[in-house]
Amino acid sequence: MEENNNNFTTSSYKTVSGFTEKKHSSAKTVLVSFISGIVGASLVLGVCFGVPGIKNQLFTTSTTSQTSSNLTNGNTTLINLSEYSETGIGVAQKILPSIVGITVEYTVNSMFYNGGTAQASGSGIIISEDGYILTNNHIVQASSNNAFYELSKANKVTISLYNDDTEYEAEIVGTDEQTDLAVLKIDKTGLTPAELGDSDSVQVGEFAMAVGNPLGMDDSITAGIISATNRKITDSDGHTYNAIQTDAAINSGNSGGALVNSKGQVIGINTLKLIGDDVEGIGFAIPINSAKNVSEQLIKYNKVKRPYIGISGIDLTEQLAEENNLPVGVYVRSVEDFSAAQKANIQAGDVILEINGTKVETMDELNEIKNQYQIGETITLKVYRNGNEIEISVTLDEAP
Repeated sequence: MEENNNNFTTSSYKTVSGFTEKKHSSAKTVLVSFISGIVGASLVLGVCFGVPGIKNQLFTTSTTSQTSSNLTNGNTTLINLSEYSETGIGVAQKILPSIVGITVEYTVNSMFYNGGTAQASGSGIIISEDGYILTNNHIVQASSNNAFYELSKANKVTISLYNDDTEYEAEIVGTDEQTDLAVLKIDKTGLTPAELGDSDSVQVGEFAMAVGNPLGMDDSITAGIISATNRKITDSDGHTYNAIQTDAAINSGNSGGALVNSKGQVIGINTLKLIGDDVEGIGFAIPINSAKNVSEQLIKYNKVKRPYIGISGIDLTEQLAEENNLPVGVYVRSVEDFSAAQKANIQAGDVILEINGTKVETMDELNEIKNQYQIGETITLKVYRNGNEIEISVTLDEAP
């Protein structure tokens, strides 16, 4: 965040826990690499030109690869770069009209700049023709752990559309910190909603394009591949996500933008990047299938309704369990008053071993399985109590 005449500017994005931003300039590194590349290329070509057979093969291969459309190597068909380029162009033309820029204004209070302003920037995805926009929660609900200043809630949210010079003020419809998602609404119709894909069918190695407004540069795209699916990561605020990993560059300001496939369908919401001295090309997106349900609830209820048991717990590792002569599971530290757990007679000191026959060892696993059920549904917990294993039926309440 930079200060300028009591005004602050920042671009919103999150980082993965345990990594810190590189502080030194990379210009020297880039220059050295570039020069080294030239020297390396000169050495290779010099050697090749000294051997006529290699020289002829080099230029013959280059010419052939540019004119052929498909090359076959065993059972694998290799597509030439012109087809890759055409795919990128087509995807960009389809998705760009559905991506918006977001600017959020905050009030900054500190001992030095009382009443100053701060601006955060990010991206969003149009999900309906009448103005609903999906983005990240951390863009519109900024938080700061800086001891010298404090940010207010968002004073104003402004949306910029593709090929439209008009700025539109947006209403925050609903936010969800747990999934880092939010929905905004502008008063405009006739928009181009993005086509949502199926993130469950995403495969490692397939084409991926990240679209957004990185570093204030509107309508920017980067391309790469899907590096991993169902990657469990924890952000710098301690929230854990099952994410899609990609090497398509996700930079500051790209948060809330789209990760799309070769059909131009949104498969993820750009959310996190991993940064550090030895890190490059590791970004993460929230799978669109999980975001669909969240956005629908935010539009309908202005919040996400989740099932609730009503306990606080401790993860019993093998070592901790052995030290306390208990089985591995979730130790119930306390039970909330009037909760589903209290109604079912779950007690402090119980150890939860299973939910509906699925073994659990951590609170994260417990919550992940519990969240697959609906409010009002009944689940069965296998519980260890006083040397015995018992089964307890719990009817899930709505989380307060």
